Amino acid sequence: MSLELLLDKDYTFSDYFNLNEEPEDILAYFGYSLQLQNLCLPKYIGELDRLQNLQQRIEESLPYISLTSETARREFLIAPLLIDLSHYTQAKLRVAYNLNVDRQLKGELDYYIHSPANLLVIEAKNADLQKGFTQLAVELIALDRVLAKSAILYGAVSTGNIWQFGILHRQERYIVQDLLLYRVPTDLEDLLRILVGILKS
Repeated sequence: MSLELLLDKDYTFSDYFNLNEEPEDILAYFGYSLQLQNLCLPKYIGELDRLQNLQQRIEESLPYISLTSETARREFLIAPLLIDLSHYTQAKLRVAYNLNVDRQLKGELDYYIHSPANLLVIEAKNADLQKGFTQLAVELIALDRVLAKSAILYGAVSTGNIWQFGILHRQERYIVQDLLLYRVPTDLEDLLRILVGILKS
């Protein structure tokens, strides 16, 4: 079955996670291309007054928490980091934010951080980072259709303990998937400085 026929029906964002088509083909259907490269992401260089506390809490709790469920990864790894991100940036964090662009671009955005820069964060179901990135890319395309024009849109997909970034270049209509991965708690400071840097850029 061709991708055009496959997508000739209503789809939610989470449905794209389950497609077995190549990510390049899914994005091409919407008129975008995909590139893989090392991204040069903005990094905040100021003080992060909660970093040490966050790192300590995560490291102390990990030996006692089972992270086999999506709920556990979301509540104990992703949410605490995003709460601190809102503290540093004063950006509004919207959880399970509903977006309905059209019949093939609709559903809930896991975490949408609203600011002049905007940032989309999604949790990769089943800890599948690659399929999660495909879903992230489709959600970035949906945001591209509704947000006021800016040069790029930032997104990140997370399994909780692993994060990967993506950028949608709006005018050129392509999405870059970062080759680098950031691990929690090992790379927590770098990760947090990038997230803050994106929202303050």
